[in-house]
Amino acid sequence: MKAILIQNDEKRSLVWSDVPDPVMAEDECLIKIEAAGINRADLMQREGNYPPPPGCPEWMGLEISGTVVQVGTTAAQEAGWKPGDKVCALLGGGGYARYVSVRYDMLMPVPANCTMTEAAALPEAFATSYLNLFTEGNIRAGDTLLVTAGASGLASVMIPLAKSFGIRVITTVRKDEQVEKIRPLGADVIVNTRTQDLAEVLKAELDAGHGVDVAIDCLGGETMGRCLPYLNRGARWIMIASLAGSLTEVDLKNIFVRNIRIIGSTLRSRTPEVKAALLADLVKNVWPKVESGEVRPTICRVLPITEAEAAQNLLYQGQNIGKVVLTVE
Repeated sequence: MKAILIQNDEKRSLVWSDVPDPVMAEDECLIKIEAAGINRADLMQREGNYPPPPGCPEWMGLEISGTVVQVGTTAAQEAGWKPGDKVCALLGGGGYARYVSVRYDMLMPVPANCTMTEAAALPEAFATSYLNLFTEGNIRAGDTLLVTAGASGLASVMIPLAKSFGIRVITTVRKDEQVEKIRPLGADVIVNTRTQDLAEVLKAELDAGHGVDVAIDCLGGETMGRCLPYLNRGARWIMIASLAGSLTEVDLKNIFVRNIRIIGSTLRSRTPEVKAALLADLVKNVWPKVESGEVRPTICRVLPITEAEAAQNLLYQGQNIGKVVLTVE
């Protein structure tokens, strides 16, 4: 079959190349891939900073949609999957390809009223959002959430998902034109960090009785430390990446006096059992919201998988509002 491989050149170029066919285990299903979502973790893997877990294919791709073509004996017994089922899947890697073998409990049915392109944008972003909102953040209706990088594919899911559960949302952008583009996502406050200081905005929100209870931050950098004094008592600041820098200055007294917790979180490092439970929660608690149209993925661009490099460049250059998806013919 074919998959996207990373070339060992200066640009780390991406090439649609021949690779061995996947070998399906008894607890797996073989999936013919129709679409694959792009995530920033793919860019990190391309740069050599985010290797796939042991046993996963070397090529990128954390989420796909497709059709079941073969089912292992255990997979059929435990989950009832059968050839022809339309599914989406969370992967440790290997989604930029024609086929992938997936453990049965990493598969989810494609929600009704969802296209296969939309379905490919669901697993990673929705699982990451649900994990950090409800498992790590323990967020409740009426709480205030801060989501950084509001134009990202993750935020395009997390903001409407949080709003659907009755959560007040503050988010950030870096460009003037992004403010209006992300407004349909429903955030209550959009902070343009080009013209506004996020720490000052959070201070004003705290003084007005709308302090942040949970922050989900993919940026970090010096701004993160300056924001910590302006959270509600007992707030959780969850770091999922550090795109703006890995170093910051923290007032430790503020942390322990006000019971602020700083939490590091990645989805890819979770055990298969934790991921399976998380996906089951998504199907139970979130899929009905997707099917009703209350929550939908925001698709920025759709390109053929042979243009994977151009697709990733949209993320590198910050040109995407929402998810970029690759289609596989």
